[in-house]
Amino acid sequence: MSASNASTLAIALADYRDPADGAALVALLDAYARDPMGGGEPLSPKVRDGLPAALAEQPGAFTLIAREDGEPAGLANCFTGFSTFACAPLVNIHDLAVLPEHRGKGLGRALMRAVATEARKRGACKITLEVLSGNEGAKALYASEGFATYALDPAMGSAQFWEKKL
Repeated sequence: MSASNASTLAIALADYRDPADGAALVALLDAYARDPMGGGEPLSPKVRDGLPAALAEQPGAFTLIAREDGEPAGLANCFTGFSTFACAPLVNIHDLAVLPEHRGKGLGRALMRAVATEARKRGACKITLEVLSGNEGAKALYASEGFATYALDPAMGSAQFWEKKL
């Protein structure tokens, strides 16, 4: 955020057991879920009621909450995994979201950099994420922060993210 901007930005690790952090986490993630880039549907009551406690039980889970002038404005939900090829931890950004009214102010970039700082503290060798192919704004941000598609052998093509719902 620029020096001429009167608002203040603070990014901190969420305490999943703190009611205020839990409420901010759920509200931010619900806003993201309702956005077309998040699927366009609100979080279910089960998720809204249980997410902070469930995340607290996940080893390696962490959330960074960005607050602008003290109000929740964005988040990064992350999980520590492991790279077998590097024999080292990695951090996956599972959700990165900034409320629409706070976009264009550098909050996404600040969250990405805060994740990188936390990942280094955890000894991670890399940060991974997924992005929808049509989300040009997010792709531009990620590329500007050093992210790119990857290929182990360019002749075999780039990696893709697939899923099977259970």
